[in-house]
Amino acid sequence: MATLLSLSIALLAGLLLSRLTKKIGLPDVTAYLVAGILVGPFCLGALGRAGVGFSSLKEVQDLSLVSNVALGFIAFAMGNEFRLKQLRAIGRQATVVAIFQAVAATVCVDLALIAFHFLAPGTLPLEAAITLGAIAAATAPAATLMVVRQYKAEGPLTRILLPVVALDDAVGLILFAVSYGIAESLTSGEINLTGMLWEPLAEIALSLLLGAAAGFLFSLAEQFFHSNSKRLAISITFVFLTVALSMLRLDLGGFQISFSPLLACMMLGTVFCNVCDFSEELMERCDKWTAPLFVLFFVISGAELELDVIAQLSVVAVGIVYLAARSLGKYFGARVSCSFTGCSETVKKYLGVTLLPQAGVALGMTITAQNLPGCGSLIRNIVLFSVLVYEIVGPALTKLALKKAGEISPKPASVRNKVKTEIRPNKA
Repeated sequence: MATLLSLSIALLAGLLLSRLTKKIGLPDVTAYLVAGILVGPFCLGALGRAGVGFSSLKEVQDLSLVSNVALGFIAFAMGNEFRLKQLRAIGRQATVVAIFQAVAATVCVDLALIAFHFLAPGTLPLEAAITLGAIAAATAPAATLMVVRQYKAEGPLTRILLPVVALDDAVGLILFAVSYGIAESLTSGEINLTGMLWEPLAEIALSLLLGAAAGFLFSLAEQFFHSNSKRLAISITFVFLTVALSMLRLDLGGFQISFSPLLACMMLGTVFCNVCDFSEELMERCDKWTAPLFVLFFVISGAELELDVIAQLSVVAVGIVYLAARSLGKYFGARVSCSFTGCSETVKKYLGVTLLPQAGVALGMTITAQNLPGCGSLIRNIVLFSVLVYEIVGPALTKLALKKAGEISPKPASVRNKVKTEIRPNKA
């Protein structure tokens, strides 16, 4: 009962706070994240009252099933952006930009933090600096997608943004595996080429294969149902199934086989939207069903943010350098790559700003990074600090960039008046 009560309070807090943030022009995502902090273990949860907020981080982490399912639907929706007609127009640009800006962020953070290491070797080990550089490549697709949907953004910037964010995760996985392998070799004196290269490539390939297979089965299964409710039900079933299968971890003679739920569900959506004739209508129905699930996801994400990392001066100092270097890498990496791929001036100017949010994928990388002796916890705390900043500020910056690019249009007066009339009907 306490869990359901906490979830209902979390959902209500997120929705109510979104009414306040709307008045000051902030995206709903920011409201949900702040609501999560308020009901989390560092605010209301600290009161120790059962059902009133989350009393501990473990209680929040026990809700990982909700977060995993929500990420699956977010990735599924991102896959819907990879329609063949769109890929023919921007596929090359999106691929080049995704790779270049991710590498640029890694290089900038590596250079800045390695310099920090030589200035203060006792504060930041070299292994941690190299690992953090790779983590910097990752971008959070969830916050970006939610901002785009809330404001119904449309235009050249939006069309290239979503594929870039989707491809960014695959690039980030490879960069992290290579950098983490280098950091491990510095610690142990041994080079593990399997862990550095083959395992991440296998993870990407197997995730895409799993998602493609599920996508074709999904499209086939949809043909046996004709009512909208049953088609929606089978859609939810296949996202659940793909998330479940992608959480498998296998060990074949020392070779670790794992899957990325994000990439698998993304490929599920990609195959489905290109094979099924009525995919657009079905995706719209899925969007309505998943709305409260996404609210819970962001509230839970906010509750997971560990505010006590702010009290550690060394973490804050390294975190500020990390934030500045990563932001520069993302912005100028996107701007330069947009220039030599022929993107418009508007896309060149604003795309980098929309790539700043960072969350789940980066935190997932820290789970592996915690195995580095002597610096694993430091890496996690620095990433937690950056996620705390990026998650609160990132969605607002994404909205601002889309608005400056002219891709968020204000509602016409006729629509606003109609909504007010429907809410407060005139009395005859």
